[in-house]
Amino acid sequence: MSFPETEIFTSCVSRIFRIDDVTSEDPRKGFFLRYRGELLSEDSAQAYDQLTEALRPYNAMPLFRVEEGRQVIYIAPKQPEPPKDKVSTNIILFVLTVFSVLLAGAQPEGPMPNDLVGQLLILGKNIFTGWPFALSLLGILVAHEFGHYFMSLYHKTPATLPYFIPFPLSPLGTMGAAIIMRGVPKNKRILFDIGVAGPIAGLVVAIPVLFYGLSLSTLGTIDPNPNGFIEGNSLIYFFAKYVTFGQLLPAPLEPQGILYWIRYFFTGGPIPFGGTDVFIHPVAFAGWAGILVTALNLIPAGTLDGGHVIYGLFGDRSRKAFPYIVGLLLVFGFFWSGWWLWAALLFWLGRVHAQPLDQITTLDPTRRLIGYAMIIVFLLVFTPVPFMLLA
Repeated sequence: MSFPETEIFTSCVSRIFRIDDVTSEDPRKGFFLRYRGELLSEDSAQAYDQLTEALRPYNAMPLFRVEEGRQVIYIAPKQPEPPKDKVSTNIILFVLTVFSVLLAGAQPEGPMPNDLVGQLLILGKNIFTGWPFALSLLGILVAHEFGHYFMSLYHKTPATLPYFIPFPLSPLGTMGAAIIMRGVPKNKRILFDIGVAGPIAGLVVAIPVLFYGLSLSTLGTIDPNPNGFIEGNSLIYFFAKYVTFGQLLPAPLEPQGILYWIRYFFTGGPIPFGGTDVFIHPVAFAGWAGILVTALNLIPAGTLDGGHVIYGLFGDRSRKAFPYIVGLLLVFGFFWSGWWLWAALLFWLGRVHAQPLDQITTLDPTRRLIGYAMIIVFLLVFTPVPFMLLA
């Protein structure tokens, strides 16, 4: 970099930053100047915007960092515009997911054949009977993903439309959906907003769907069934069933104390055969599944929504929670083996946090309050044992 350019950048930086020292760096590292010092204003977000605008004519951008307790500004090449995405892929995946979820929610009458081909033929003939489940579940997933998407648009952070993931021959018919951020969020506030918008929007739909579905459900006796299962309990699901039916469910034959319910909540056992439980309507099952999906997304790790929340609240200190989160999932895996897969996925993908361009700006009090509220929401929607077989 030539000396005149360095002078220009230093002049821009000095308007918002008290410079203690300047270091030239190899552009191959991703930046070419480093300034250490302190911002002249407490409003770091405004300072970042001011410097960004000043550097725009020079095809450069700032990065705000905190290193060893000191504020640092890097001058880096401006990021290229993200490529245009093919919407056709999103549409095809969504259509496939619709049919997959319809298949999962199909309600054929009469006994099912023992062979797989026969079962598929029966489900295929009755596929459109699954529309209450499909409409309810996809409504929740669409609300969740477009919560992320519209918040990304609001903050001018490029992101893809949702990619829905079909998963035929599974209880839900889908593995959910995801958007991909094509740009780096400007600061923690924007990353936080994008992260919490999905779970909030999803729950706004999921909770009414759950209560409406429970109003359509009935109570019955729990009997052994090699092909059956009981859906697990979160605190909010416990509460919803109690409000709807006036009792804690699944209810054992004999009244039990608090220790029984604590054990059942965390281990899913013993299954109270002969007792009473909800014979869940497909709409209620969709609401339950929407709450489960919200819980999975709010696991406070990596680039999950919950990871964005705790990173916004605690910054790099949030990384210290990662081993404990994985450890808890491994323990829960002894009661539902699916948590072992989640622990492996988090160990593979969950150690990386999104890095905003401005890491100096922290959450304002309102966002911090929402962040702590989302931690409470996670505890309310988390289901320690999502499925228990009735074998």
